[in-house]
Amino acid sequence: MIKIDLITGFLGSGKTTFIKKYARYLIGKGQKIGILVNDYGAVNVDTMLLSELEGDNCGIESVAGACDRDCHQRRFKTKLIALAMSGCDRVLIEPSGVFDVDEFFDSLYEEPLDRWYQIGSVIAVADVNLSTELSKSAEYLLASQACVAGRLVLSKTQLTNEAAAQKTTALINAVLQNFGSRRRFDEKSVTAKDWDKLADSDYEEIENCGYSSPDFTKLETTDDSGFKSLYFMELSLSPEQLEQRVKALFETDGAGGIFRAKGFVSDSGKWLELNAVRGSITLSPIDNGQNIVIVIGENLNKDKITEILCG
Repeated sequence: MIKIDLITGFLGSGKTTFIKKYARYLIGKGQKIGILVNDYGAVNVDTMLLSELEGDNCGIESVAGACDRDCHQRRFKTKLIALAMSGCDRVLIEPSGVFDVDEFFDSLYEEPLDRWYQIGSVIAVADVNLSTELSKSAEYLLASQACVAGRLVLSKTQLTNEAAAQKTTALINAVLQNFGSRRRFDEKSVTAKDWDKLADSDYEEIENCGYSSPDFTKLETTDDSGFKSLYFMELSLSPEQLEQRVKALFETDGAGGIFRAKGFVSDSGKWLELNAVRGSITLSPIDNGQNIVIVIGENLNKDKITEILCG
């Protein structure tokens, strides 16, 4: 049986960065792995960010949006079948930041996937400075992802202190309680170290952390004002202009509840990766990119966001 890991995480938590490090650890152990990037967006930026891993011991597949949910789930299963037939020892799934974990469990219990795969570990990635001002729907997504995780991995801990890690762990536990989950995280089930300093023993704990059964109260929604993505192509901005305009997105009233902006920008023939959350904007060199910016959030005001980004 092929073990399959799910790496969840709220918007901007650092899932893709963690997967790069985790995948290199598994490949270093001699495992042949597959990575499936599962996103409801029309353009799958995270696949491009992971492409540097692709080689004899790592295959990458992606499922992007632009279709209905049933079609998306069929594509998801088809990609898993292809990875199973390629001879992988382990498959890592990176879902979108607004992924419902029920799709993961439901798919693996259906034929023929149930004959090839067994669930290995579910790992939840969270920003150590997770906002305390989350909407009801945001808390719901956080609870649905965290309640099944065998381990919580905190990102950006090198930028803060132990008290922040304890505060975020307590916040996640409180959200879990609010949605009727019995899952709780303590120091034995939380990794709160600088990711550049993770040792093999840390990755072994993560690799073998297992998972918990889903036990949270479903949130009934009656409108379509939840999480959405807006795509902006060919903006023709300099890195400095893009940084200024993305910063303005988070500071402008009326733009909506923006959680993250991501994408790429060209700089003198080279590419920079944009990764922005409230209070943090980075532009980092990357080998390949595409002229696109994606804005993700709740109740987004398309006209206002377009005005800010496009001028």
